[in-house]
Amino acid sequence: MITVYTKDYCPYCVQAKLLLSSLGCEYQEIDVTNTPDVLMDIMKKSGMRTVPQIFQDDTCLGGYSDIKALHDEWKLLPIIQNP
Repeated sequence: MITVYTKDYCPYCVQAKLLLSSLGCEYQEIDVTNTPDVLMDIMKKSGMRTVPQIFQDDTCLGGYSDIKALHDEWKLLPIIQNP
């Protein structure tokens, strides 16, 4: 299961969701705009301080630029299709 942690004013979050959707990937979106405690927990888990943060199960795939780079190298689709 892909989980995307977002904030409502984040253009990179929009881009990440568009990329995942364009690949036919179903994902769960968790908006952390008004839940800083959830964001802090995710930051501890991923080591990242920005959103979006994209996870497949418990594995952090990174943010938008990370999944875009994976996609450009033809590596994202195999990852999200084979959890």
